[in-house]
Amino acid sequence: MTLSFCTTKKKDKNGLSLTSPEDIVNIHFYLDQNGQPGYKTTFKKNVMIDSSSLGLVLSGEYSLDKGFEVLNSTETSFDETWEQPWGEERFIRNNYKELTVNLENEAGLKLDIVLRAYDNGVAFRYVFPEQEQLKEFEVMDELTEFRMADDHLAWWIPAYSGNRYEQLYTKSGLSEMEKVHTPLTIETKRGFYISIHEAALTDFSSMVIENRGDNVLKCDLVPFSTTDPVKSYVTAPFHTPWRTIIVGEKPGELITNYVNLNLNEPNKLDDISWIKPGKYIGVWWEMFINVGTWAQGPKHAANTGNVKKYIDFAAENGFDGVLVEGWNYGWDGDWMGGGTTFDFTKPYPDYDVEELSRYAKEKGVYIIGHHETGADIVNYENQLEDAYQFLEDHGMRAVKTGYVEHGDTLPNGYYHHGQYFVRHFEKVIETAATHKVMIVAHEPIKDTGKRRTFPNMVSREGAKGQEYNAMGGNSADHVTIIPFTRSLSGPFDYTPGVFDVKLKTMPNDQVKTTLVRELALYVVIYAPMQMACDLPENYEGHPAFEFIRQVPTDWETTRVLEGEIGEYVTIARQERDTDNWFIGAITNENPRTASISFNFLEPEKTYKATIYKNSPDTDMINNPTGYEIDEMEITTDSRIELQLASAGGAAIAVYPVE
Repeated sequence: MTLSFCTTKKKDKNGLSLTSPEDIVNIHFYLDQNGQPGYKTTFKKNVMIDSSSLGLVLSGEYSLDKGFEVLNSTETSFDETWEQPWGEERFIRNNYKELTVNLENEAGLKLDIVLRAYDNGVAFRYVFPEQEQLKEFEVMDELTEFRMADDHLAWWIPAYSGNRYEQLYTKSGLSEMEKVHTPLTIETKRGFYISIHEAALTDFSSMVIENRGDNVLKCDLVPFSTTDPVKSYVTAPFHTPWRTIIVGEKPGELITNYVNLNLNEPNKLDDISWIKPGKYIGVWWEMFINVGTWAQGPKHAANTGNVKKYIDFAAENGFDGVLVEGWNYGWDGDWMGGGTTFDFTKPYPDYDVEELSRYAKEKGVYIIGHHETGADIVNYENQLEDAYQFLEDHGMRAVKTGYVEHGDTLPNGYYHHGQYFVRHFEKVIETAATHKVMIVAHEPIKDTGKRRTFPNMVSREGAKGQEYNAMGGNSADHVTIIPFTRSLSGPFDYTPGVFDVKLKTMPNDQVKTTLVRELALYVVIYAPMQMACDLPENYEGHPAFEFIRQVPTDWETTRVLEGEIGEYVTIARQERDTDNWFIGAITNENPRTASISFNFLEPEKTYKATIYKNSPDTDMINNPTGYEIDEMEITTDSRIELQLASAGGAAIAVYPVE
């Protein structure tokens, strides 16, 4: 049900205030002495964002940064509950108050600023109404500030430093940052937590955050290209992405905050019956651990016989898809950063795509296509329609896209996070939808909630994933930071499931994890398409593999039971349309006790819990694969304590006793 009302506010020289539905969050809009717009926000009467400037700089003679007066303002309210077709939370409430401020400057240019107040966050964006003086124009800078009340603690990854979003997180005071990507997660000195990000990024440059000193953070728009300093080309009427600040008293409340998702438009696809979450395995990990190669040769992994082995394993163990990388022409040269030209409809001679598509269908699974572009999006767009028709013709219901380059720009000079790439990404999503193909994107533009509008955009990478554990390794605390940072933007294709933790094919390397923590990651790191990344033979004979076989990827609801950023986290999720629950608990390099209460279970019901836990002698370095399996009956009154080893974890499957 949707409830709304509209009131027109009079001009107020002291500004306009908007409170959230339960008066928890407040956002105050004002014009300073120069007529520049600004805002300030509070959370439970505590300053969240102090007085901060708004505005835009355009090319040429026009400016949208000062000399404004308020022509009119309108306040509305909105309240609905909508259902995700798939997701970490089935039913999401979208409840806010909205203030639209109509501005005009001395040159007669009109600009609207729309602000929303939720009980757990705020959002605002710029709207360019249709007007004769401003039809097509260039945005050179956005003046949006996020002025902090103090030098708070933050978790961040650097922008403009190469390797896209694939960096380890730094924990520091805000004063130590330079330019950083969003989501930017902050622990305030008042003890509550916020995350700055953007929502509904469409045909506009992505935002990074620049530290200006004195606790002032400013929006920095990524340039169009290395030779073009314009940030965004705009045709009015137009609105920018939402600038968002979500808030919670505990860090876990950020994980179950859906403000960014709510700010996106509802589903635009008529038929979504073909979009189905699932699990997959694939010809992928073996290339990272020196078993196979992407390129042709004696170790070429994407050959018909090897892929059939994966199809058989998938069919026997209930997996939905088999990812195949290295199947097509383009891998034989220096393909990174556009070194070679990929062909997205021409398989290598030892990859019989017709036979494999037939064989997979016969076995009840499907091939997941792979489109590595080497970041040459011009070449990709030239083949886009043919590439997706090829996927559709061969029953490939999903594709993994890739844009590998190690700098900040694509081979043709466009920025990886600029407007050009954002436009490209939107074109790919819409093309895939017309061919009924789901997308799992690697090296993507960051998630800003577009999955609500296009549910075929099921998952992204956009952070340091599992593959880095075969390329020098992620730190042991990395996955305990991810749920509170990168995952706040949306599903993350981390690709968990390493059982051969010591990497027997690479004796000088080892994943900084334990086998049971790999199980727990299927619950802790949300993705509707989850991969079991290891080789099939490494799962054979492992009773622990049963958890991967059982764990679903589509959820009714999500609860964060406990957690501290970079230290530990325990998450429980209920399987959609069932009374089954799955729980994942992980820790960093420090052993600790996880205390798990089952008070989220239905009262007066008995459940059977199967608990996968670290054995007493489990150790990240010396015995990472040690584990035990316990079974016990539990109720809503039950509470258990589990000892987590260094980089340890626990995974629990809970089923009602009939």
